[in-house]
Amino acid sequence: MIRLVPPLPAGDAPHGDAPPAAYAVPWDFDRSLGPPLFTLTNVGTEVLHAISLHLLGSGAMLCRAPLTMRPGDSARIVLRHDDDLAVNTVLVVRWFRPDGGEYLWRVSF
Repeated sequence: MIRLVPPLPAGDAPHGDAPPAAYAVPWDFDRSLGPPLFTLTNVGTEVLHAISLHLLGSGAMLCRAPLTMRPGDSARIVLRHDDDLAVNTVLVVRWFRPDGGEYLWRVSF
């Protein structure tokens, strides 16, 4: 049996902590050059560490070591594909913020 639990009233968060503030995705993914070339840019205000790219689907991408990107830094991504990227392929970007928090962001083509 599934039972809905009502939300906590404002100010009654567990352990007296306020819920974390929303975190804006710090990336811009430029598709304007079109396949096979794309650009990922850190548009946030933090240095991001251990950035890795994971391609799921029918495309292929050269592997590279995890990156560190400062605000404004960009990385070029070259993808090879046989089928329609928009239908068959997803890119997952993984990174760590300076506080050690791990994040994932899914990019569709």
